[in-house]
Amino acid sequence: MGSARLPGGEVARDRRLTWLLGSSALSNLGDGIGKVAFPLLGASLTRDPVLIAGLSATAFLPWLLFALVSGALVDRVDRRKAMLLANTSRAVIVGALAVLVLFDATTIWLLYAMALLIGTVETIADSAAQALIPAVVPRSGLESANGKLQSAEIVGQTFLGGPLGGVTFAAFAALPFVLNSAGFAIAAIFLLAIRGSYRPKVEGPAPKLRVQLAEGLGWVRSRPLMVQLVAFAAALALTSELAQALLVLYALEDLGLTSAAFGVFALVGGAGGLVGAAVAPRLTRVLSRRAVLTSAVAGCAVAFGVMGLVYEPVSAALLFGVFAASVVTVNVIIGALRHALIPEHLFGRVLGVWRTAVWGAIPIGALLGGVLAAWLNTRAVFFISGALQLGLAGALWAVMAKFEAEIDSLDTAGEPALSGESAPAGA
Repeated sequence: MGSARLPGGEVARDRRLTWLLGSSALSNLGDGIGKVAFPLLGASLTRDPVLIAGLSATAFLPWLLFALVSGALVDRVDRRKAMLLANTSRAVIVGALAVLVLFDATTIWLLYAMALLIGTVETIADSAAQALIPAVVPRSGLESANGKLQSAEIVGQTFLGGPLGGVTFAAFAALPFVLNSAGFAIAAIFLLAIRGSYRPKVEGPAPKLRVQLAEGLGWVRSRPLMVQLVAFAAALALTSELAQALLVLYALEDLGLTSAAFGVFALVGGAGGLVGAAVAPRLTRVLSRRAVLTSAVAGCAVAFGVMGLVYEPVSAALLFGVFAASVVTVNVIIGALRHALIPEHLFGRVLGVWRTAVWGAIPIGALLGGVLAAWLNTRAVFFISGALQLGLAGALWAVMAKFEAEIDSLDTAGEPALSGESAPAGA
């Protein structure tokens, strides 16, 4: 983190990243509680694997439908204010769901509608949070900042949120949704402490939305490395979601866990994710990013493949921890590469293209996983997911060979501005 100079000439520690991480941790705590409570509530309404996988697909469908528009909007408005409004909206939506659960007025289709609403607002919140990072940290700190952001996400979503979601749902079905709503509300309050303007600078009148969308898509298409990263990330999202969408059924039915134990199962994944977030920046100091990325994808593959073969809960949980550590390692490196490669004034739009392709692949993978589980069984889907990811690791090693020098030289790029204003175009 950098420092900010006060009017009197004193240097004050720049705490914007701290507040951003705090807000992210609290919103992710809400997300984590919801990501366990939602499938558990869904499983209490139906055990149909297609409907359960469909619930996961619905939560990510907005990224396929609205990510481009959300990214363009983030490049037109103050990003901090966009995050604040989005977190407040999520608090209201989840609070309404808590009331419905309290009065036993939920159906699987109502749960689908709520997941769609929350996911739509999340496209704004997450895009704005990602776009804020380059404005509050130097370029040399991007990998570290992404590691911290991943850690905040992991601690919130799985290390704390997962167990809380499982235990509170087992105790009182409406309680996790009350906590989820509170997490979003407090996350919004934290953002009030971040001072400054975070609206991207543009010369002249703001261009039309379709022109902005075309600029973002055109920038991606003109960068072969970015095209390859998008394609790889989309393939990894699809192949891993084949199994992840069925995790609640795998735990409850194949491993025989209770709702509360499922939260503990998620906790092991959180612990693995923390390890990945901690070691990823260190690994890239001694190994090429190509080697670390490929090894991490191979780790994902082995973990899910073997999960399809084991029957003992402790072993399955440890393997899930290995998967989490591996996928977070991938996310840290990919996130840092995005921030280093994408000009600040285009970040929202390019991230919209990225999320449309990558997160848009998640509902497709979820639905395919549900269909495969209905045709075969849940364990078979985990094994298939692992096999596909292993093939992806091999393809990644070959394709990234021509970009290895480029991605390992990104640390030498210039530093972006550290003031409350957005960095100049092209930084």
